[in-house]
Parts: sequence; structure tokens; C-alpha cells
Amino acid sequence: MSKVISVIGAGTMGSGITITAASAGMKVCQVDVSSEQLERARAYHAKTVKRNVEKERMTQDEADATLARISYSETHSCADESSFAIEAATENIDIKKKIFGEMVATYPADCVLATNTSSISITELGDSIPDAADRVIGMHFFNPVPVMKLVEVIKSEKTSDETLQRTISLSEEMGKTPIPANDFPGFVSNRVLMPMINEAFHAWNDGVAGPEEIDGIMKLGCAFPMGPLRLADLIGLDVCRDIMLVLHNGLGHPDKYAPCAKLVELVEAGHLGNKTGRGVYDYSQS
Repeated sequence: MSKVISVIGAGTMGSGITITAASAGMKVCQVDVSSEQLERARAYHAKTVKRNVEKERMTQDEADATLARISYSETHSCADESSFAIEAATENIDIKKKIFGEMVATYPADCVLATNTSSISITELGDSIPDAADRVIGMHFFNPVPVMKLVEVIKSEKTSDETLQRTISLSEEMGKTPIPANDFPGFVSNRVLMPMINEAFHAWNDGVAGPEEIDGIMKLGCAFPMGPLRLADLIGLDVCRDIMLVLHNGLGHPDKYAPCAKLVELVEAGHLGNKTGRGVYDYSQS
């Protein structure tokens, strides 16, 4: 019998985790309270395997089998048989704590309870369900999940060694490269990346250069595949702002980690990047 996992949250990251696990032979239950979000995830999964068949990355039979391994539910319908539950909701600790409360009440006592957070304290999430804190761990996947190889694995102060080893093994079974990091705000990836993106907004805000020039200089001068402002649009400007706030609140240094006013201005205007059709750049015609 194949491994069964539940992925809670059917947004960009959750749906990416689901199709990656299903492609690796796992049975996956895609969970979201929104039926509309589940339909978007279903369409994304179908589009992904169709593209893989066209590019000869998998056969049609493999594509059909991958989709057959995914079920969609507005409830935790696969809880009893799941050995892993991966929360992939929005980057808000109160929302995540609520979901973890549901997870610990619903999933088996030996189920690993993972979060795809990119910056929030794993220890604080574990402390919200103290009787199961040893089963709580961070699995920070990167966007786009089917393409990016890294999973940043974050063990809290109470995460057991067994949970850590099971999570590393699951990541490898999904075709990923797990690399451990300690439980600090932003971990390694966003502790380094987000202040750089934020500084690009400061350079734009201060009139050092425009977005295209800033991105062009960083691509050609630093060999980045994508400029920091274009990357911010891909990530989501609201996500960038929220991660900066986590760094700011968790690490102090207000001048270093406070989100740039230009970034906040765009978020408050509803210009969040690719997902809204406009952010630093305008995607409405693309």
C-alpha cells in the first residue's frame, strides 16, 4: 500500500506539494475549506500532468495514475489513514494554530504534523498543541514545488528525532533534497532572501533606479536567474511583507527588517504580483 498524506490548503504551495507527492506514487488527500480553491487545484493538477506528457516527462498512463491518487475534500476525510499531514495555509500564525488544533484532534497519534511555513516559529506552533509537540516539524517547500529541489526542514525545540528522520525520508521519497535548519525567524532562506528583496524596494523607493534596471543589474551582475523585484511578484508581495514582519518582530533591528514603505503601499493597494495581475510589474496583458 502506498504512503498516504494529507495536504491542508489548496493554494499555490499546497497544490504543488500534492501533485509532487502524487507523482512520486503517494496517495494524497487535498484538503481545503473552499470548494472553489479545490477546483482550481484540480485544474492545476490536470494541466501539470498534461504538460509533463507533452514534454515526455511521463506517459499518459503515468499521468492518469498520478491524478487517480489525488482526492479532494473540504474536510479531513483521509485523516485515519494518513501518516503525514502537511499544513500549507496562508502565512498567518493564528490561522496555522487553528489548523494544527484540528490536526491533532483528527489525525492518528503517530501522524507527523508538518507545516510549510516559510518563516513562522515551529516551536510556537508546537507549543499550541503541547501533547503532540514532538510530532510538529517544518517542511519549507519552494515555489514552484514540482521544480524546486530543496525542502528546508526545521526541527523545533521539542521535535523528536524520529519525526525529523521520517520527514527527511518523506522529502527524499518525493524527489527532494532536505536540508536542516534551526528554528529562527525566517530560517536560512528567508533570513537571507527577504532583506535583499526588501532592499531592492528601498533602492526603487529612493530613486536609485527603476524596477527593470534594478532587476537587470542583479541578473547580469550577480547571475540571478530572476531579479529581486520580479521574484517578489512571483512570491506574492503580501507574502514578502508578512515575512519581513515576522523577521522584524522576531529579530528586532527595526531599520534592518521593517518592510519598505513602497512594498507596503503596493500590498495595501491590492497589487500583490502575479496572482492579482499587477505588482511591481503589470501582468494584465500577458
